[in-house]
Amino acid sequence: MREPEERDEHRFDPEIDAATALLNRMRKLAEERGERRVDAARMEKVRKRQAARRGFAAEKPESSEGAIRDPRAIGEVVSRLSKSRGWNTQVAVGSVLGRWADIIGEDNAKHCKPESFEDTVVVMRCDTTARAAQMRLLSHDILKKFDAELGPGIVTVLKVLGPNAPSWRHGMRSVAGRGPRDTYG
Repeated sequence: MREPEERDEHRFDPEIDAATALLNRMRKLAEERGERRVDAARMEKVRKRQAARRGFAAEKPESSEGAIRDPRAIGEVVSRLSKSRGWNTQVAVGSVLGRWADIIGEDNAKHCKPESFEDTVVVMRCDTTARAAQMRLLSHDILKKFDAELGPGIVTVLKVLGPNAPSWRHGMRSVAGRGPRDTYG
């Protein structure tokens, strides 16, 4: 069994404290993500040089806490955040489902509901076969609206399904016949 002094000696290294270890770990993770370290003093010199070239006086921060920043629009901040985190697809899905009635029209939205949105394919189900046929004919125009509202390439295929028909097969065996002769809608 070890002496208590030996365990404490191995556990605590006076050269590296917890904050330094955490900082080193965060720097390593940032490098793995492809982020580069930026020297603040060097960037300040570059900013002053660019401001002088444009004819603006170099602005100095009013306090020692840091530079004064212009406020940004919340949409710009959220857009940059979603792009940097790779959330564009999830945001697009939410946008399509949240603005469904605006994109396809109020009357169509009453009769057609989105079922899924995977990759760039939107699957919608209509409550009647006639409405499904109409939406298939209008699918090109609806795809143009998706491109105008959400940006190109978010939705590339619109799959239109008709209503769910009840199954007339009961039991283990069934005979092929004429069917129920109804379109269910």
